[in-house]
Amino acid sequence: MAKTPTHDGIKTSVELTHPERVYWPDDEITKQDLLEYYALAWERMSPFVINRPLALLRCPDGIDGPRFFQKHAWKGINHNITEIADPEDKDAAKLLKIESFDGLAALVQSAALEIHPWGTAIEHWEKPDMIIMDLDPGEDIAWRKVVTAAKEIRERFAAQGLTSFVKTSGGKGLHVVASVKPQATWPDIKDAAEAIAHAMSADSPQTYLSVASKAKRAGHIFIDYLRNGRGNTAVAPYSTRARKGTAVSMPVNWEELDGTIGPASFTVKNAASRLGQSSTDPWADFFKTAAPLKV
Repeated sequence: MAKTPTHDGIKTSVELTHPERVYWPDDEITKQDLLEYYALAWERMSPFVINRPLALLRCPDGIDGPRFFQKHAWKGINHNITEIADPEDKDAAKLLKIESFDGLAALVQSAALEIHPWGTAIEHWEKPDMIIMDLDPGEDIAWRKVVTAAKEIRERFAAQGLTSFVKTSGGKGLHVVASVKPQATWPDIKDAAEAIAHAMSADSPQTYLSVASKAKRAGHIFIDYLRNGRGNTAVAPYSTRARKGTAVSMPVNWEELDGTIGPASFTVKNAASRLGQSSTDPWADFFKTAAPLKV
């Protein structure tokens, strides 16, 4: 039986089976450890995962075992993970969402080690509330160049009247995310992201790439705008990554990019101090700053 994680009164009724099961062997992070991390992160994370269609990367035997993406229900799924019909295709297999911390605890129990939401909530399903730009550097790209790319995207968003926020991807790069009012359609959002990616590639072809060509990736930063299509996803703020080191996708202040942080600076092990009551939330105003997309 699991301990009940408590942080500012956050508890769960979900009982973990085998809470001692190790999900990250090299780091000795268990199912229980993951649940306790999410209890710390929940207050900040919840607006980005509640009532959003989800894709899950499940690793039942931990990161060294088999893994698979799951968008639909499975046998024995916990009742705190809710099925929802896609309004565009109600006859298709239903998608998944969570509504509370119990839902997140159920994802932990289900070995969902990465949580990838759509860029919209179900109450405005066809009107996204964010634009996501994923900066994916080639192996030979210095971190400072990724930071420069993120700041350029921020400037291009600002020119359109949009406020942008930044987070580590938990991998090699950064995600720059603009907050938008849920008014524009999926094609509008994708077109806006694509225009920025192509413009940056055209202006600096020696540095940026806007086409997903592995053959050309060396020496370039791929600006992945494809996260913005209907049904596409990106890893959630505060989600763990199913990789060695227990890195998480951590929201940061823009000023922090000029400091000592790197792409995998934040982990399950060191996140507690950052998520404590005395720390500030760099994405606290994300939805408050939403502006209409100019189309």
